[in-house]
Amino acid sequence: MANALGVSLGKTNYCIKALIEKGHIKVQNFLGSHNKLAYSYLLTPTGIKEKAQLTAGFLKRKVQEYELLRTEIETLRLEVIETSPPSH
Repeated sequence: MANALGVSLGKTNYCIKALIEKGHIKVQNFLGSHNKLAYSYLLTPTGIKEKAQLTAGFLKRKVQEYELLRTEIETLRLEVIETSPPSH
């Protein structure tokens, strides 16, 4: 899915988890499958009928949130490096 969308796996997982929490998609594990990665992601009827545009907006906000968090983490990481005493 990440490759098809052209985004990172972390970003894809972050957005999928958020969609699951909002009830826009559900995850189904194929219990009888020998492939432990066999999952199905299904839009709920509510998601299909009423939430298509909301979902697109929600995903856009989540991607922006992800990017802001990533930038903040990188900024903090650089601050730690700059304020750390030199190692001998």
